[in-house]
Amino acid sequence: MITAIRNTRARYGLAAIGLHWLMALIIIGMYPLGLYIDTLGYYDAAYRTVPHWHKSIGMILLGLLLVRLLWRLLSSQPKTLTTSVMQKWVIKLVHASLYLLMLVALLSGYLISTADGRGIDVFNWFTVPALPSLIENQEDVAGLIHYWATTLLISMAGLHTLAALKHHFINKDQTLLRMLGSSKTSEISE
Repeated sequence: MITAIRNTRARYGLAAIGLHWLMALIIIGMYPLGLYIDTLGYYDAAYRTVPHWHKSIGMILLGLLLVRLLWRLLSSQPKTLTTSVMQKWVIKLVHASLYLLMLVALLSGYLISTADGRGIDVFNWFTVPALPSLIENQEDVAGLIHYWATTLLISMAGLHTLAALKHHFINKDQTLLRMLGSSKTSEISE
């Protein structure tokens, strides 16, 4: 079991693992919650509560994403287990795409929520201020971007999961185990 906070060249540390799984669970929950919000009518009991939760969780997720990106920049990354140059390139492209889609989804959600000039009350703890409206029909444009970015994000996350399972069950390597914190490999040779 991993007890180190920081990553090594062989495995992920508790910080990277915790951020990965916490964000994965939040994203998986936020997508159907967002779809549910679209079904709510003005007189539905959840019309004000559920969107408030969605916005609040979204702002917390944005904070977690910024922490995760900073952690990734400041920490060493475990060595990729594959030796194929093409697979290494695809891995980098997929991870960059996932980060970009998270950022686009969260920023477009912010732009939807603040299009009317009001900030976002995060669980009534604090308010994230609104920017002045940036474009005409900001709520609609940002809403379309938000829908497609989140749909693509959840689809790519599903493929990411399938790739991790393929590594575990078919390749029988340590890829998935490293992100679960139970890798048996102590160090990987360069």
